[in-house]
Amino acid sequence: MRTFIIFLVMVITILGPSAVIAAIGFASIRALGRNPSAAPKILQAMIIALIFAMSIAIIAMLVLFQLFT
Repeated sequence: MRTFIIFLVMVITILGPSAVIAAIGFASIRALGRNPSAAPKILQAMIIALIFAMSIAIIAMLVLFQLFT
């Protein structure tokens, strides 16, 4: 039972930031399609958003490992 709970929490921990990364990619492609000349601003905002999403994923995984080890 403990293994199943760890697996379930890991899946939730991974799916959250993955959904955010997919949404960021989708929104940036749509924005570039509408206004290609704004590529530098869109790229900068996309990179910052990806950094925040990945840092949340890493922190969540560290908390998960700390709780279950």
